[in-house]
Amino acid sequence: MLFGGYLYETHMHTSEGSLCGGSTGAEQARAYKEAGYTGIIITDHFFYGNTRPDRSLPWAEWVEQFCSGYEHAKEEGDKIGLQVFFGWESGYNGTEFLVYGLSKQWLLDHPEIRDASVEEQMKLVHADGGFISQAHPFREASYIKGIHLYPYYIDAVEGYNASHTSRFKGGTLHPEYNDRAVTYAEQYGLPLTAGSDQHTTNMIWGGMVFPRKLEDIHDFAKAVANREVLRLLDGTEDPSER
Repeated sequence: MLFGGYLYETHMHTSEGSLCGGSTGAEQARAYKEAGYTGIIITDHFFYGNTRPDRSLPWAEWVEQFCSGYEHAKEEGDKIGLQVFFGWESGYNGTEFLVYGLSKQWLLDHPEIRDASVEEQMKLVHADGGFISQAHPFREASYIKGIHLYPYYIDAVEGYNASHTSRFKGGTLHPEYNDRAVTYAEQYGLPLTAGSDQHTTNMIWGGMVFPRKLEDIHDFAKAVANREVLRLLDGTEDPSER
């Protein structure tokens, strides 16, 4: 166990599903297992985000390719003893949401999600028990057209995105993005999630520490909603130094 409990990555990408991904699902699974994580959630960029599959493909073919990073990670995880759960990161001109609790089959059965507005997507997701955390709501970047908040549509806020603060990532850091996200969640009484936003196998040590091993993605959502988390990591700590 790391950081006093069971460590889970909640926000990460693969090269099969995300155009910006630098490592395959299987490579990611091996790296996280070696790093001591209990489990990971693959959240590749969805249809209108920085997705890798060709958007001109028929919907079923697009979904197959989109889910391949998760499936390769899951296959490898099953071999090496790492839990791998499925999610995605939807995007609307840079406003992004982490969706948990639905499946590949759900996507195949709901092609209307492709062209849904933010509000329509959230209604569809919630109708079948999905769980939504707004990703890095106060990030500023060239691809983000503006800051848009949806406190009455989401279930949680990604308060700590380690790519903003990790001392292992390098480059310019922006802890204020996380500070604002935490304040936003507190103002609306929303639970927090934390993730690395990892795109390669270079660990930047973000994620959530739970007091128990989670059963599945639905248990993850339940644990977040019930605020069972022990610690939220922002990438500033190295477990080897503990």
